[in-house]
Amino acid sequence: MAGIERSGDNDLLVALRHPLRREILREMAISGEAISPREVATILDQPLSNVSYHVRVLAECAAIALVRTKAVRGSMQHFYCIELEAPWARQVLGLDNGGEAGENPTGSGT
Repeated sequence: MAGIERSGDNDLLVALRHPLRREILREMAISGEAISPREVATILDQPLSNVSYHVRVLAECAAIALVRTKAVRGSMQHFYCIELEAPWARQVLGLDNGGEAGENPTGSGT
């Protein structure tokens, strides 16, 4: 059973290697609410096709979760929230302000 968890962590680690995926996760964390790939693409000034691809990768490794959909002009808009629970992953993204994690071992703050 431990192999399954390791595989999940490995998938997440691989996903976090891409800088755009890290930016997407940070933006979702900053937003604090469900956000669509279109909104993320606008905020990050990236093509929607690139952001949508990376959002799918993040969803597959359970870093984000689909929380709702909305019909927009004949298609479905998807809204996601960040679902990172692994402390190491949150630390990599600099998201250690979640309440229970008060330490900052990297010293990245001034």
